[in-house]
Amino acid sequence: MQHDLDKLIDIPKLTDWLDRNLPELGNGPLQADLLHQGFSNVVINLNRGKETRVMRRPPAVAPPGSERTVLREARVLSALTGTDVPHPICYAVCEDAEIVGAPFYIMEKVAGWSGKVVDRKVVHQPPFDSMPFEYRIPFAVVDALVALANVDYQAVGLQDFGKPENYLQRQVDRWANQLASYKERYNYEGRELPGYQLTEQWLRDNTPSDYKPGIIHGDIGTPNMLFADKPPALINALVDWELSTIGDPMVDMGWFCNGMRDERTPDIIPDSAHDTRHWPTRQELARYYAAGTGRSIDNFDYYLILSRFKAGCIMEYKVAQAAIGKLDKKAGEWFGDIVLDCFASSSDHIKKFC
Repeated sequence: MQHDLDKLIDIPKLTDWLDRNLPELGNGPLQADLLHQGFSNVVINLNRGKETRVMRRPPAVAPPGSERTVLREARVLSALTGTDVPHPICYAVCEDAEIVGAPFYIMEKVAGWSGKVVDRKVVHQPPFDSMPFEYRIPFAVVDALVALANVDYQAVGLQDFGKPENYLQRQVDRWANQLASYKERYNYEGRELPGYQLTEQWLRDNTPSDYKPGIIHGDIGTPNMLFADKPPALINALVDWELSTIGDPMVDMGWFCNGMRDERTPDIIPDSAHDTRHWPTRQELARYYAAGTGRSIDNFDYYLILSRFKAGCIMEYKVAQAAIGKLDKKAGEWFGDIVLDCFASSSDHIKKFC
């Protein structure tokens, strides 16, 4: 672990930078420990004798675009200061890669629990893993999404953070082109995806013509949230903002609600990473969201279908990797089944309800 940490920070250089840019952290010897090391980011605890703060930076061997992503995260967190959106406070940002080898930012260390992925399922900390406490979790998530949707992104300085014009009109091309790119990137011939063509065409034909732009988190799920330890379920902070942009905030709702029961077929439990058997229906949460934001949910089916289309297009890369030996065959089969379900269930949704 220390060997990994040595590749990620230079204690003397970082100490000097902190003295100049974040003196409120303290003036004692800098203590650092690696909290999380992922593919796209690294999280490190920092302490100098006062409160612990958290550094977020790209990994030592960073994927393309990760430095830009870290700075975008810092920007959106800084912009949310003073809003009702639960988020970690961003205290300082460093664009100079010479300090620790990459740009980074330092944020608040927020207490709380997150959903954990175990055997490819998301599990929650007791007592939130059972009734009656689990029922409140999705409402807490939507409370956070309501607060985010109600932020005036221009007023907080994010007017150039994304391209809200024709955002929805660009979605199908974006994800369809990503799916097509796997052929060249992985020398992958592709496979038949039943339901894909119907889903793609329906989305093109039914794109909402009007929406109110706002901030999108981009990866809404309980693993990307910190919840208060005691009931009722309340979110202390939304984290992992690397996919955030400006567009239609209803996209976050479609992504989150996709794995929930539909009130038109309430006895059918969708296959989902979250256990949603005792959660409210999609429509109940959509009405709750509408009551908090004033946004129309007339096109809610579109956002549910778009989320499945997007997920299917993205995850097919795992199948492509497995086909050329870059991913375990069983993992490829597992992701392959998810992709097939994305397009099959979206086309079934269209036939039943649209």
